[in-house]
Amino acid sequence: MEWLDRLNDALNYMEQNLDGEIDYNKAAQLACCSTFHFQRMFSYIAGVPLSEYIRRRRMTMAAFNLQNGDKVLDVALRYGYESPTSFNRAFQSVHGVAPSVAQRENAILKAFPRISFKITIKGEAEMDYRIVKKEAFRVVGLSSPLEKEIEQNFQAVPLLWQRAAESGLIPKLCGLMNQEPRGVLGVSACMSGEDWAYYIAVASDKPLPAELSELSEYNVPACTWAVFPGEGTMPLSIQELEKRIVTEWLPTSGYEYADAPDIEVYLEPDPANAKFEVWLPVRKKNGGAE
Repeated sequence: MEWLDRLNDALNYMEQNLDGEIDYNKAAQLACCSTFHFQRMFSYIAGVPLSEYIRRRRMTMAAFNLQNGDKVLDVALRYGYESPTSFNRAFQSVHGVAPSVAQRENAILKAFPRISFKITIKGEAEMDYRIVKKEAFRVVGLSSPLEKEIEQNFQAVPLLWQRAAESGLIPKLCGLMNQEPRGVLGVSACMSGEDWAYYIAVASDKPLPAELSELSEYNVPACTWAVFPGEGTMPLSIQELEKRIVTEWLPTSGYEYADAPDIEVYLEPDPANAKFEVWLPVRKKNGGAE
């Protein structure tokens, strides 16, 4: 399967550069998707964030090097740690012992073998979806910059939602809504070549009122979207749906990620019984007709 071959090419690149710099952009290019989508796809399929997987693999190799007689400082520098202290902290977080202990005979260490992607599509439950072709549209809302390693944003995004809720902004945003998709939007604007940002927003072409000067606007590019409805308790239900989309629907759909924002559409705000849609930007593989 070409899709899996691309992912494994990216894994091979990372494996070959454990003792050097691993460029997320390069890995994503090999996987034929954006850096943002590569990181999300990796974490859903592998069950671990990309940065954590790389750290575990590096510390696995570091343990082998130490047991073969290499000096702690040399191993630390080999895997990108400029000080023994930071290397010691990373090593202990994986192995539970200091690097110096790993050099001793009978030391108990952990090994995290490299992974390879071989997906078995379960298809245990049906998935409703529709394909939507949409011209570019404007969203307005509260925004926050995002880091290039997506797990670093796991605190920033919930804090932005908290700020929007506590400030009473959501009803004001809904008053501006006049375009599809209709709902409160969570827009991950992480396209290649852009500064990454997350927006709590609505689709609107209305002028921004003066009293909402803190809002930002963003133009979502024209794209084809695979739209998946869902409901349940937040945030678990939407996370489970997104994982199923990537691991079950995407590999056999004939589509791949397009370089456009991911959009979550919240139709019912009750977190205990939410209704939502996931808008996945897609394109036909190999330039096929839509």
